[in-house]
Amino acid sequence: MSLNSEESEYLRKLVRDYTGIVIEAGKDYLLESRLQPLVRTENLGSLSGLVARLRAEPLQVSALHQKVTEAMTTNETSFFRDLHPFEALRTQVLPALIERRSATRTLHIWCAASSTGQEPYSIAMLLREHFPMLAGWTVKILATDIAPSVLAQAKEGRYTQLEVNRGLPARLLARYFEKQGVEWRLKDDIRALVEFRQMNLVGAWPQLPVMV
Repeated sequence: MSLNSEESEYLRKLVRDYTGIVIEAGKDYLLESRLQPLVRTENLGSLSGLVARLRAEPLQVSALHQKVTEAMTTNETSFFRDLHPFEALRTQVLPALIERRSATRTLHIWCAASSTGQEPYSIAMLLREHFPMLAGWTVKILATDIAPSVLAQAKEGRYTQLEVNRGLPARLLARYFEKQGVEWRLKDDIRALVEFRQMNLVGAWPQLPVMV
């Protein structure tokens, strides 16, 4: 069953208020395609049933509210995604930061929408490959995301063959990963560089390390 206009507006406002994601009017097909699997797993019968359940808990963001917002977020990511940002990090951003932080020998990096972890782990590998002068420094990468499900995978550092084939050079796969069954897992020393936390960028921010 399709959403009526009032139900559609309710869901679009919920997603906008909680995540900052704007779903334009007229894109009910996007809501319906992403939320139908949730309707089935929660045994709610229809999208109208989902909205009714959400409205029954208006005073707080329940587990069901969280599942709806997770369903509407896009978790597209890959190792060394888009390449150019990582080149800028290697040649411009990180050299300047390392020079600035040489007195304290500390470096904190924040990856604000980390999804399943490929991007913060790419930064960790970039640091190991190109900045040996950081040996002995306190280096930490903070990786945050709104979705607990993707953070759980990210913390494991475990990826399928398809996932490591997307953007990861073979030499880095051989150097920083171990084959475990049909999957690849990052070695402990690389995983230890990254701390994962759940965080909603449109909500109240916890205290963060100084990112300079």
